[in-house]
Amino acid sequence: MRQLTVTIPDDFYETFISFFKHVPDVSIDENVENEIPLWQQEMVLERIKNAKPEDYVSWEESKKRLNAKWNKK
Repeated sequence: MRQLTVTIPDDFYETFISFFKHVPDVSIDENVENEIPLWQQEMVLERIKNAKPEDYVSWEESKKRLNAKWNKK
């Protein structure tokens, strides 16, 4: 037997699973360990869409601010 890892769009998931559930000797192991919930993906996309250029801070500036806040060099 062979093992296969497949990445599919969310809207195709149910169709894909329902098809393979009927194939003899197939086991489906879902790995949801690193899955980001859809509500959180939507929230991030909404924040990105509504962000203004002045909301963005470079990594160098962020590092300076964090170091200043935590008194680290």
